[in-house]
Amino acid sequence: MTQRVELAALIDRLAIDTLITDYAGTVDDGDWDAYRQLFTPEGRADYRSAGGIEGSAGEVSAWLAETMRMFAMRQHLVVNRRLRFGVREQDVGDTARVRADYVNPMRFAGEPDAEGTTTPDFTCGGRYEFTALRTHSGWRLRQVVVREKWRSTRTTGKPWDQAVVGQRTPPLTEPG
Repeated sequence: MTQRVELAALIDRLAIDTLITDYAGTVDDGDWDAYRQLFTPEGRADYRSAGGIEGSAGEVSAWLAETMRMFAMRQHLVVNRRLRFGVREQDVGDTARVRADYVNPMRFAGEPDAEGTTTPDFTCGGRYEFTALRTHSGWRLRQVVVREKWRSTRTTGKPWDQAVVGQRTPPLTEPG
């Protein structure tokens, strides 16, 4: 591999990493217009494993806008990102897949508990599977699949209740 090709691969990796970070930030901030702009026009998201819906980026952003109102605070931590390029000719149509783990502490809307704390009272974790496509506007999401593996809730004065809700995530494969 030449230095030019290695540099191009690094630039692509950074652009895709930024795309994933922007995804988490738009959900945490409730910026649903920016969320939709992260996707290709035919982009889709699947939140069914977390009790949500599957649909176009527009349909899912409308569902998220309504659902996320119940949480005054959200903070996605997206880690262990594994990126694999499919088609990579440094041109429109290049593809990539990213598998990344997440932990998402949230706080239900309403008053702080008796101690006045605003610590999370709902936390979930699992794995994202992102498929990205290089477009004329840069890298965009073609598909996002959420595979929630667990969640915990806490009510004031009671211990955390934990539930395992997911299943083993299949290995990362090359994008098609």
